[in-house]
This record gives sequence, structure tokens and C-alpha cells, in this order.
Amino acid sequence: MRRTRVEKRHGIQISVPHVRNTRVGSDPPGRVCIDVKDGVVLVGGDGHYWPGEASTAHRAFVKFCKTLKPQVIVMNGDAFDGAKISRHPPIGWENRPDVIDEMEAVQERLGEIEKAFKCRKVWTLGNHDSRFETRLATVATEYARVHGFHLKDHFPNWEACWSCWINGDVVIKHRGPKGGTHATHNNTVASGKTMVTNHLHSLKVTPYSDYNGDRYGVDCGTLADPNGPQFLDYSEDNPKNHRSGFAVLTFRGGKLLWPEIVAVVDSETVQFRGELIRV
Repeated sequence: MRRTRVEKRHGIQISVPHVRNTRVGSDPPGRVCIDVKDGVVLVGGDGHYWPGEASTAHRAFVKFCKTLKPQVIVMNGDAFDGAKISRHPPIGWENRPDVIDEMEAVQERLGEIEKAFKCRKVWTLGNHDSRFETRLATVATEYARVHGFHLKDHFPNWEACWSCWINGDVVIKHRGPKGGTHATHNNTVASGKTMVTNHLHSLKVTPYSDYNGDRYGVDCGTLADPNGPQFLDYSEDNPKNHRSGFAVLTFRGGKLLWPEIVAVVDSETVQFRGELIRV
């Protein structure tokens, strides 16, 4: 935005190193663009919120919202699980919550985040979130565009989008173009950007360097308990390479510092910057 103002004021065009000049008059549909010069962006996702007690990672996320005072909070997809409206058939006679029970659980948990610290809040939608509208669009097409039939209608304090771009070179979205074990590496290589994703629940940072400098592939893990009821029958008690936690992105002078991870240690403790923090 500052660059655009200077260009208009002086009638010049400023070339940006290593970035193709693809700016247009407005952000592309489905994208939220934010400038952060100095500050913190908290990114958590895959809450898969069901009725019941809040997970350790969620309680830590709320605590960090209060203590770090971020400029932006991003819920990086799949706060809503949609267990009963999945395209997959039930596994045996598993007990899955109704949509209304899940919706109230999501509202309660996101409400706790909203109360923790007032700042800009973005919800990058995930594949489980999409179940809400996909189901309605399939069985009740006549209700298109009616208020309440979109998931975002129930969460007016959150900006819904597919991706959130910070300073034009950090892309936060639920899942990137690549998947699998090496998704963090492959996403940042394929996109040419720092890619901050969820979806795979793996909780890790993968650096990548080339002629353009350093960038990162970040997986923000899951705000849910990997051994919670949401995943019990689905995983068939197989080992899961999942970790509970979230990411802290710190910017100085508009540049992203090395992304940091907050990881759950046990039911009452998380680790961050070499410290054990009770939540």
C-alpha cells in the first residue's frame, strides 16, 4: 500500500526484487491481504471442535492470544468438523455429534479466542469446513444465497477466505498445492512463497533457500487432541504422525523471522522457546 502511494505521488513505478509485479486494483477473490511491519501473527487450525472440554492446544492458543497480543489471529481451517455430514459412510455405530452441537462448540471456542484479545481475525476455510455448505448445496439448492446457509454467516467476527497473504510473501492457507510427508518442503518450493498450512497435523518448520533467499514451509499441527474422539475410529488405533500445537509468526521491518512452534507436552503443559508453560 505504501509503495502504491509513492508511485502515484511521483508518477513512477517501483520494481520489487524477486517478486513479479502482478498487483491489480483489488485482492483476488477468496484472498485476504494484510501488511504487518512489526508484530506477531498467531496461526492455529484443525480444531475439529466437538462438544466437551477444550483441548490443551486450544487453551494454550487462547493464553498466547492474551500474552503475545498479535496483530492478526488466523484460524487456519477445519474449526468445524462436520462428522455427520461427511461424504464418507459411518464406521460401524460410532457416535458422532449433530451439526447443531458441533456448531455451538465452534462458536464457544472461537468466542474464547475473540474475548482473549481484540485484533483482526481471519478464518482460512478448510476441507472439513466446506462440508457445511457442500451438504446444503447438494440437498437444498433452492436456498442458495439465503443468510445462514453459509458457514461464515454464523461467525461474523471472522473474515472468511481461502488464503491470507501477509506482506505479499507469506501465504497462510489450510492446505497447499502439495501433500504427503514432505508437503512443507514441496509447498514452499512449488509456490515460491513461505507457505503456512495445516491439514496434515504434523507441526513442523522446513526451511528452504535459493537465489531468492530464505523461505519456509510451516505445518501448524492441530489444535485438537490427536487421540481425541474425532479421530478414534477413523485411525483404527494406528500410529499417527500428528502433533498438537500451533505456530507463532514474528515480523520485524516487514520480514518474517524464523517461524516458531508451540507444542503440547502433556494435558496441562506446552513448550515454547525452551520453556514449559502450564495452561
